[in-house]
Amino acid sequence: MITAQHLEVRVGARLLMADVSFRVAPGDKVGLVGRNGAGKTTLTRILAGEGLPAAGKVSATGSVGYLPQDPRSGDPETLARDRILSARGLDDVVRRLRESEQQMGSDDADERERAMRRYSRADAELHAGGGYAAESEAAQIASSLGIEDRVLGQPLRTLSGGQRRRVELARILFSDAETLLLDEPTNHLDADSVIWLRDFLAAFKGGLVVISHDTALLETTVNKVLHLDANRAEIDVYNMGWKAYLQQRETDEKRRKRERVNAENKAKTLTDQANKMRAKATKAQAAQSMLKRAEKLMAGVEAERQSDRVARIAFPKPAPCGKTPLTAAELSKSYGSLEVFTDVDLAIDKGSRVVVLGLNGAGKTTLLRILGGVDRPDTGVVTPGHGLKLGYYAQEHETLDTSRTVLENLHSAAPQLTDTEARSVLGSFLFSGDDAYKPAGVLSGGEKTRLALAILVVSSANVLLLDEPTNNLDPASREEVLAAIRTYEGAIVLVTHDEGAVHALEPDRVLILPDGVEDLWNPDYADLVSLA
Repeated sequence: MITAQHLEVRVGARLLMADVSFRVAPGDKVGLVGRNGAGKTTLTRILAGEGLPAAGKVSATGSVGYLPQDPRSGDPETLARDRILSARGLDDVVRRLRESEQQMGSDDADERERAMRRYSRADAELHAGGGYAAESEAAQIASSLGIEDRVLGQPLRTLSGGQRRRVELARILFSDAETLLLDEPTNHLDADSVIWLRDFLAAFKGGLVVISHDTALLETTVNKVLHLDANRAEIDVYNMGWKAYLQQRETDEKRRKRERVNAENKAKTLTDQANKMRAKATKAQAAQSMLKRAEKLMAGVEAERQSDRVARIAFPKPAPCGKTPLTAAELSKSYGSLEVFTDVDLAIDKGSRVVVLGLNGAGKTTLLRILGGVDRPDTGVVTPGHGLKLGYYAQEHETLDTSRTVLENLHSAAPQLTDTEARSVLGSFLFSGDDAYKPAGVLSGGEKTRLALAILVVSSANVLLLDEPTNNLDPASREEVLAAIRTYEGAIVLVTHDEGAVHALEPDRVLILPDGVEDLWNPDYADLVSLA
């Protein structure tokens, strides 16, 4: 169980929430919602013990499993399978079993005997931790999340961002934690894995706090909602399921509006009457009393909820370029003995629109990293054409310098901007005041997304490489990105699980990985988007 008492949460000088108290008991399935930047990720980190509130305290009983938006923990040389098993301390046991098995084949009789004793001890520990059934359970969870057997045998450093995140999710679900804190758990999952996760969380008996823009997941799992109101720096608690919450919130807003209108009408009547009476000295005291009563009336009603601000996104007018600003020939990439893709050719013509499809692990993100100059191919070459200006949006935000501030990141992409111009751009992406001086490393997933999009806007790029650009966005911000994709005049290479993003792109071509098959787009490919 997790209990939060009188929390005050700030980012720099900005107040996100004040005097907030709630608890998550066993069986509570809490949807944590609010606009991007409202503090959902910051609050979740505090609940997980990875951050501290400005005031108040958080206490937890029982084990807690926390999935951040960008999990980077664990030794990069650890195998994915061992990382999952480590949630119950079984990774070291299994490793010792395998080593003992090999040593039991030694020609040295003494070595064989020592190996047998080590094997017996490790086997006893494995059974104490759930036995081989636990190892099988971990493999089943991994498979359900789309993690293939070959991936389980790879070191973490060789995995894509999506694979790495799924390994961490599998580890947490396998951990037997009594409370789960999950920040956007469906990111990087295919359609079958999302359905499996919904069922898993619906059947979970412990406490759950989930941040998600997947409304179907919230409908399936949530029996309580915490709404972070960024305008009032408060949390509204709704002890009900998702659909009932939506209806109740709408009812609450109508009530607030009605009460405010009534109070404003009464206050106006009192104020008008007081203004008439103040002219007469004999009635000045009565007039003053009426004005105080009008003020009290207005102070006693809840403010009508302001409309959530949304970043206004318009991709740049592309710089002039030649007919084919970007080409790639005979690209291949492997990690050790694992071949990701081979012999991929691609020509990006001026204004062309290409969507890249493939199952998780097929190399979609790797291909964009190579096209963006972040990684080098094992074979083949990427050739910039005349006037090429690349804009690369990375799903894990690797293009952001987390040690530099928001403003410094924008200046590095557009050094020609004055401070005033840069602050104006950041303001349109909801980075106002001291937000411009926050280190990029402390930003939430949604805030990193907004900063990365702001950098694209000032880039003058004529070829955009977009890797899951709608992840971590609330519905209103997502619509802004989709509109920007629709109206952009340059070329786009898009990787996404979001069918809406593909519809907005209206692609003329599709590239299917890992085979590198290129084809003209047709509606039949749309069915593969969510599966890929």
